[in-house]
Amino acid sequence: MAWGRRRAVVRPGEPSGSVSASPRPAQPPPPCGGMPRAAAAAAAYVLGVDVGSLTLRCHVYDKTAAVRGASSKKVETLHPHLGWVELDPEVLWTQVTDVIKEAVQAAGLQMNQIAGLGISTQRGTFITWNKKTGKPFHNFISWQDQRAAELVNSWNRSLILKAIHVISTMIYFLTWSDRYLAASSLTFTTQHVSLRLSWVLQNISEVQEAANENNCCFGTIDTWLLYKLTKGSVYATDYSNASSTGVFEPFQMCWSSVLSKLFSIPMSIYPPVEDTNHSFGSVDAEIFGVPIPIMALVADQQAAMFGECCFHAGDVKLTMGTGIFWDVNTGNHLHTPRAGLYPLVGWKIGKEVVFLAEGNASDAGSPIKWANELDLFTSVDETSRMARSVVDSEGVCFVPSFSGLQVPVNDPYACASFMGLKPSTTRNHLIRAILESIAFRNKQLYDTIVKEVRVPLTNIRADGGVSNNSFIMQMTSDLLNKKIDKPINTDTSCLGAAFLAGLALGFWTDKEQLKKLRRTEIVFEPERDSGEYKLAMDNWIKAVQRSLNWYRQTSY
Repeated sequence: MAWGRRRAVVRPGEPSGSVSASPRPAQPPPPCGGMPRAAAAAAAYVLGVDVGSLTLRCHVYDKTAAVRGASSKKVETLHPHLGWVELDPEVLWTQVTDVIKEAVQAAGLQMNQIAGLGISTQRGTFITWNKKTGKPFHNFISWQDQRAAELVNSWNRSLILKAIHVISTMIYFLTWSDRYLAASSLTFTTQHVSLRLSWVLQNISEVQEAANENNCCFGTIDTWLLYKLTKGSVYATDYSNASSTGVFEPFQMCWSSVLSKLFSIPMSIYPPVEDTNHSFGSVDAEIFGVPIPIMALVADQQAAMFGECCFHAGDVKLTMGTGIFWDVNTGNHLHTPRAGLYPLVGWKIGKEVVFLAEGNASDAGSPIKWANELDLFTSVDETSRMARSVVDSEGVCFVPSFSGLQVPVNDPYACASFMGLKPSTTRNHLIRAILESIAFRNKQLYDTIVKEVRVPLTNIRADGGVSNNSFIMQMTSDLLNKKIDKPINTDTSCLGAAFLAGLALGFWTDKEQLKKLRRTEIVFEPERDSGEYKLAMDNWIKAVQRSLNWYRQTSY
């Protein structure tokens, strides 16, 4: 059996790339959106910044979307208690300004040559701060944080939620409105901001006091960076980030007063919501020496979707970074969840609103990083070779659940585990089991999408650091029996943020031009019948079942 037969594709005619004070709402965009075209032409580069879960990076793009300069830093996470995951806001701020300066310097440019900036950020990681002083009340609380797990479980078992389900079902049969169909199956997860924010209000007294006095600002990373970059003059978020919080009403495109009231969250703490590419103001000139227009804020998975040019209904994006994210473009139709996929705003550009359906798993790159820290391998590049050096995992199964299991399992108390270890088990078997587990999660998520999404699926495009692992990509292609297209530039969140900013600036003209700038590196095609994996996947599912509810008695 030959692993890894792949077809390299470079589309003809495409350019080659090279890698190397009191807040106020954002101001409306100038006529025709953004910077005048003449000014954008004089400043011939666009910045894309991406604050991921593991890595923070900045890329400088020219008009061919080639990376002219880049810089990256490791995102430093804190774990003050079991299950808690935090980021120090001052450390993050310093890292963001540093990578921007370093990327521009690496490109051999001056700041006045930068036409504008687009910012992509990890979703669901939030902070609150004093509106008058700008001082944070606490660290960023990460989307991976589990401190609200018991609160989430309590709400999901509550009589109030059961009543919401029953009443919404009745109203749905009277109105046939998808809004009530969605409410009839409403559930909460720790990844949503909603109950983690509720936890903060319940447990950090100064936040509740400030909220009562209308002196509290809430924001995800994009909002806080915008506030910092403009030295407190602009306070806003965009629709893609807002829709990822769990307290946004996508059917009405506004913050949910119903959920906010349920969780005792004052509506006054939410930022104004603006279009995804929008004139959000400019970076204060004291920070980089010149004012740089901030032309896009976008959530990281939506940014990756835009960077992959998944502009049409049915287009599918698979991002494998810290976690796994499957996103489907559902066009102007808002997906109604049934089996756990989450409806999101992909982006809003003027009158155009594109919706996505998303299923995700928290752990992909994280178990590989963990294995590296245990010295199971020396370089991530060798993991595919190690996995292929053995015929199979010798019955060893790995459950990738450092942050619980999401769709379709939905158990925040599941534990990560190895099962089926034997005296003959080697490092190669362990690595293969880890890589296989990621492919198996991809299979679970894809099957959920096929079952739940009503839009016919077309192209599958993959990105993120883990997409560079040929073993995982080939096995995923086999399990799905589908082709998977991987681009040359897998840092598509950076690219998507830059694309959005560039469109607002007139740096690029339209989406058709952007499609021509995307280049395919490899198309993975199925090599083995998916049935050949049945025994291994059945054993893995059995291991998953035995890992469920492990931390049920643990208090976070």
